[in-house]
Amino acid sequence: MKCELHAANLICVYVMLPSQKPVRMPMVGRRLRDPDINPCLSESDASTRCMDENNYDREKCSTYFLKYKNCRKFWNSVMIQRRQNGVQPSMPTAAERDEILGAMGKMPY
Repeated sequence: MKCELHAANLICVYVMLPSQKPVRMPMVGRRLRDPDINPCLSESDASTRCMDENNYDREKCSTYFLKYKNCRKFWNSVMIQRRQNGVQPSMPTAAERDEILGAMGKMPY
């Protein structure tokens, strides 16, 4: 509380301090950062980093966007195939994805 004296009137101002609660990431944000849920996390981070480094010039980052788009297409097709075959969960975990990519020998995207 801060008090001042103005023309024989005492004026007090209450100053609210910011809460000390930790800031939590919203559920959607946490899910997008989870490597078991988001198979293209590294491609997403690379495209964001490129945009930051190149002053948000989209043309300079087009290869990163293409890699991310191809990654999403590939894992979406895997997810659809697993769903059709009745495999649960439909999106492979991070460990399963590493095995799939290792069996292919190279990155498909």
